[in-house]
Amino acid sequence: MMMFAIRWILNSFGLWIAVRVFGTGYSGAEIDAGVAVFLLAGLIFSVVNAILKPIVIILALPAILLTLGLFTIIVNGFMVWISLKLAPGLQMTFWHSVLTGLVLSLVNYVVSSVLELEYSNMRKEQ
Repeated sequence: MMMFAIRWILNSFGLWIAVRVFGTGYSGAEIDAGVAVFLLAGLIFSVVNAILKPIVIILALPAILLTLGLFTIIVNGFMVWISLKLAPGLQMTFWHSVLTGLVLSLVNYVVSSVLELEYSNMRKEQ
């Protein structure tokens, strides 16, 4: 449960950065989303990744195999795009969502690696 909470916070922060860089507000110029909106978007993204992403990966398996795994970048972007469509007050184009998916994937990979390293060090000390 702690790992989910850490990912949720980091996903929220990553989405905040990405929306500031790539996103558009309702008027196309200003984004009036507060911390609560990004926490909600991070939660939605975490849940979508946990539930919907495995299903989409299985359905996209032929394309993933044909592109030697590169299509997973599009799948990650699709997960971000769906999450932002469900989050109130946030908008982003699909291709900017793909770029955001790349950034969030890297952040999640680094966090997972650090937490696994820390966990293995704790086990060695016991």
